[in-house]
This record gives sequence, structure tokens and C-alpha cells, in this order.
Amino acid sequence: MPVKSVKDAVQKVASRQSAALVLELDLTEPLAQGVPGDPVSALMQRRQARLKDVLDGLRTAAADEQVEILLAKVGSGRIGFARAQELRDAVLAFRASGKPAIAWAESFGEWSPGVVPYYLATAFDEIWLQPIGDVTFNGLTLGTSFVRGALDRLEIEPQFGQRYEYKNAADMLLRSTYSDAHREAAQRMATSVFDQVVSGVAAARGLPAERVRELAEQAPISAEDALAAGLIDRIGYRDEVYADARNRAGDSSKLLYLSRYARPVVSVQAPRAVRKPRTIALVWGLGAIGTGRSGRRPDGPRMGSDTVTAALRAAASDKRVDAIVFRVDSPGGSAVASDAIWREVGQARAAGKPVVVSMGDVAGSGGYYVAMGADAIVAEPATITGSIGVLAGKLVADGLLDRLGVSYDSVAVGSLARMFSTRAPYGPAERDALERWLDRIYEAFVGKAAAGRGLSRDEVHAVAKGRVWTGADAVERGLVDELGGLDRAVELARERARIPAGAEVDVVSYPAVSPFARVRPPHSSESPGAADAAALWEGWGSFAAMAARLGLPAAGPLAMPWVPTWS
Repeated sequence: MPVKSVKDAVQKVASRQSAALVLELDLTEPLAQGVPGDPVSALMQRRQARLKDVLDGLRTAAADEQVEILLAKVGSGRIGFARAQELRDAVLAFRASGKPAIAWAESFGEWSPGVVPYYLATAFDEIWLQPIGDVTFNGLTLGTSFVRGALDRLEIEPQFGQRYEYKNAADMLLRSTYSDAHREAAQRMATSVFDQVVSGVAAARGLPAERVRELAEQAPISAEDALAAGLIDRIGYRDEVYADARNRAGDSSKLLYLSRYARPVVSVQAPRAVRKPRTIALVWGLGAIGTGRSGRRPDGPRMGSDTVTAALRAAASDKRVDAIVFRVDSPGGSAVASDAIWREVGQARAAGKPVVVSMGDVAGSGGYYVAMGADAIVAEPATITGSIGVLAGKLVADGLLDRLGVSYDSVAVGSLARMFSTRAPYGPAERDALERWLDRIYEAFVGKAAAGRGLSRDEVHAVAKGRVWTGADAVERGLVDELGGLDRAVELARERARIPAGAEVDVVSYPAVSPFARVRPPHSSESPGAADAAALWEGWGSFAAMAARLGLPAAGPLAMPWVPTWS
């Protein structure tokens, strides 16, 4: 290649590397969490942006002189309130650098709820809305479907026990409407979350809280009316938003997805070859909890106790690790699996590794159980947590099967042999056994929560009874230590490990298993690869299929009453 051509090529590369960047972030697509534990999950997550990468990228971009603007698409897609709060905090931190952050949407709800995406958008400096779009800021609804009437028609009898009145997962099978306790808890949760939304929108848009509540009564609000009310800043189409952003950043600016944005952090400390960085292990606990290995089902990820306990052991035994952050996003599930993970959290602490839990959208029932033994618990204000309680029972389908002409006969040895049969209702001895089991699991749950949280048994019982709380309410009741997201949990882990403020820290997901180790047979159950492959399990044993078909939490007896679907 001629010298001139080489120079031209070098200049082009240098120009691309020095060009101003407009970082794009698509918040209409779900953000992946954790480390894929199987090829299917890895393939499904290949095109997804990862939550930790987004948080790290925004932090890096704030200090990167090449980055000029953050441009995010919002307005659709399902995202939990707690996840929205975590992203809002990250965007606000980016804005603190003085760089503009712009959100744009086709619509905040097209004749559909738009509260969550609009709430997320208010973290940005400017909000653009397509001319025909709406701001459907219309309040919140929590609803539950009850199937008791259908079961009666089918002659299926639900027989369940629960500890206590707020542990209402089985209410959909036992009742035709809310119990007083169920209604009380649901109303408080909806009120708590909407209060957070109102205060956040009011502060971001410079509006009185009462005015925000008034606007919620006017949805859907047209783009023109939203602009006049101060809910948005500009009206325009995508091409106009991007033209404006590029005009600000310069004609030579480049677009780059935040998920593809990667820039090595230049350390002012000694080189890594001379000074080793400190390490915080990030262990992921995502999805319903069960024994065995983690994996993925059509309804989402599953947290296997073998996988999570192996990750905690690996982090605790690694001399390079100073502290552990345990990210929990789970509605609960199996009691024994939850207890196994709780034990390993305690073992990590006993090994001298501080453990800080970061709660995602949901960390209740078994999801709270695995967290309650940590040094500290961090949750977002809208995180759904608590639900300290237990339920168990069965659906007796002999009436339906008799109507269908399906006969059944059996022999048994032992007075409790038919306890788990769907063809026989509980007898007195079986009912007594169920009640004893519920009492034992509940007392173990409450006792361990009291020990972990530094509360008395009665103090925990007063806020337990299966009741679900938001993170904001849980902090007030001593179930959670601080409000914040993953970044705050990492900061707290640094503090607990006494890592100096200026020290370089690597946050590494555990178990860190190489591709070769994934296919190589492990040499023992202590090998990180031993629990890496996905496996299938069920939280209700032989009742799993029926529980799933009839809407009972498939995870198991320490599952939350229900995971709210906000609308």
C-alpha cells in the first residue's frame, strides 16, 4: 500500500476513535441479568443488553470525554418498577457529569398503561414524544383471578393450609374474591408504589405532587396537552430527535449502542502487573427456587440451589475475593432449596467474606429467605419483598374424575400413605400432619429472619404472616437495610470489606467457569463446573403438573402469594 494510502487509513481510524459519541440505549427491550448457564440461555441472551453492562457503561461514559450525549428509546416493553428505579438512578448519575440525556418515545402507552416507561423517562433531561403519541399516566392496578367457582363446577376440592392470613397464594383456589388481609396488603403495595412514582415525576418535572395526581386523572394525555402540562419537552419523530442530537454532538459524531460501548478505564493507580486489583464476586440468584441446578423454563429462569451454593462456595474459597454481592430476583419456591442457599450465605460470612444482597424487582418468600442471613440487604423502593410465610396442600380431583368415568383403586400401608393423593381428601391425621409441617417451616423462617435481622421473634412475626411489602415499607420495618440498586450494593460490599476508596476493584460474576470447564467432567462436587449445567426440577414434587395448570405457584411452598403484574 502506498505511503499516502497508509496515512489516510491511519487518519480515518484515528478520526473514528476520536469522534464524538452519541450513545444509544433501547429500554423497550428487556435487560438480561446473570450469566447464562446453558447454551439455550446464552443464545437467547446474545442480542440482549445486560443490566450490569448498562450500569457499568453509564458510569464509564460519564467520565469519558468522547461521549457527548445519551439517547434512549422508551415507551413500551415490560419492565418492573424496581428495575426502572435502578436505571433511573444510573441515568441521574450520568447526568451529574453535565452531559445531556434524552429520552424519546412513540407513545407512553397506546391505549394501554404507560406509567412505568414514563416514570423511567423522567430521569432524562429531555423527553420527546411522537406527535400522535400519548402519555397514559393513569394510576396503578393490581388484580388477581379467582378460580374457585370453576373448581366447584369441576368438582375439584382445594385443600390447603397457610401461615398466616397474608400468605394468600392459594386464595385464588380457595376463594372467589379478596380476603380482608389480601385486599389490605394489595392496596398498601399499590399505594406505596404509586406514591413513589408521583414523587419521582414531581421532582423530575418540577411539578407539585398534587398536580401530578390530577394529571393521572386525565389519561390518556395527547402530546400537545402533555407538552402544555410540562410532562414532556419536545414533540417530534425519531428522525427529528436524532437530527437534534447529532446537531448538538457535531456532524462527525458517531452513534453507538451502549451495549457495544467498551472503553478501557485508564487507572491512575499502579499498573495491574505491579498491584493486583481487589475483587468482589457477583453471584446471581434469578427466578423461582428449586433443588438441583439452575436452568431456564418457558416461564423464565430458575434458581437451582446446587448452582447458587456452588457459586457462593467458589467465591468464599477464592483468596482473591474480598466480598460477595448476591443479586436476588426471585418470587421464592422450595423451602429446602432456599434453606440450603441461606446456609451457604452464612458459610461465606463465616469464612470472612462479607455478603451484601442486592434485591431486584422481586425478592420475596424464598427470595427473602436466601437473603435474610446476609451482612446487609439493599432493595429498590418498589422491590417486592417480605412474604415471610408458607403454604401447602393439594387439589382433590376425585369428584371430577368420577364424573368423567375415571375409576381409581389403591392399596396402602400406613395411616398417612394417601396424604399426597389427589383422589382422597385429608383425614384428621393427615390434616394434623400438614398443620405441624406448616408450623415447623414457618417457625424456622421467622426464627432465622429474627437472627439475621437482629430482631425478636415477635417483631418479625408482626411483619411476617406471609405479608408482601415494598422495599420502602420493608426498610421501615427492619426487613431491609438500605434503598438502592446493584451499584449501591457493590459500594456497601467495598465498605464491609474495608477496601480503600481509591483502590481498583473488579466485580466478577461467579462461578467463573471457562467454556472448556463447561464440557469437561468435573473432578468433584466442589468443582465450579459441577453445578454449571442446567437441570430440570419441580417445587411441588408429584403435584407439579397439576399445580402449574391450576395457577398455583409452580416453584413450591415458599413461593410468594403472587408476583404483581402492574397495569
